[in-house]
Amino acid sequence: MEALKACYGDGSSDSDSESSPSVPTLAYSEELAPLPPPPIALLHPPNFLGPPDMQIGQTTKVRSFPHVDGNYALHVYIPINISSPSKKELAPFLKKISYRDPSLYAVDVDVPLNILCKNDEKLEQVALGREFHISLGRTVPIRVHQIDSVVSMLRQKLQTQHHYWIDFHKWEIFVNDDRTRTFLSVEVVQGGLVEDPRPHISLAWALGDTSHSLKKVVDEELKKCVVGKSLKKCIFTCKFKGIECKIGNKTYTICKISDRQ
Repeated sequence: MEALKACYGDGSSDSDSESSPSVPTLAYSEELAPLPPPPIALLHPPNFLGPPDMQIGQTTKVRSFPHVDGNYALHVYIPINISSPSKKELAPFLKKISYRDPSLYAVDVDVPLNILCKNDEKLEQVALGREFHISLGRTVPIRVHQIDSVVSMLRQKLQTQHHYWIDFHKWEIFVNDDRTRTFLSVEVVQGGLVEDPRPHISLAWALGDTSHSLKKVVDEELKKCVVGKSLKKCIFTCKFKGIECKIGNKTYTICKISDRQ
């Protein structure tokens, strides 16, 4: 059982779908001495974010459900990678928003967005270069003995061989359930998806509920784009390539669409 738990990482894996992954744990046999911890420098590769004011900050993570030993956080999602041309189109709008709202941070790396906006390459690499996720449901806890059956069920229900494109049409503001974080997101709005669930990816976040002020900033900047005739009907688009599931620290491929199909 302990070896199986080690395969999935710490059962206290953060249940917030927007949070950073927890540090994996390793199981050692009794006759072997534990290996020394890795050098701290390995956790912060040199020149990745540049000067000290761009280093990853320490922020408070809030769980969406209480920690219970033996529980593992389950998250099912569609992975999204933004193309280089789309990054260059998104960057100017993010700059305008971060200039007016300096409380925003890049998702996952937790670096102030206005710091990244000082360098176009860092903005595209750090804020827009990660893998984003369209969540297909809430993050929920499951027990270790349920993992194999849940993964099998997901693979059976969610298998598809169809190619299609995902179009992100709308800038939107979301707030988590306990109102501890506000997210600047781009939403898929097509085919009757204006009600819950609302598929989206989040590009930036702020502490607390700043939805009113952030929405005002976004709406005002969008109006300027309309006046300048620079507002596109679709913000960006990407190809659907499959569905993944993360349980604890382990990621499972639920379905995968080959580029050759």
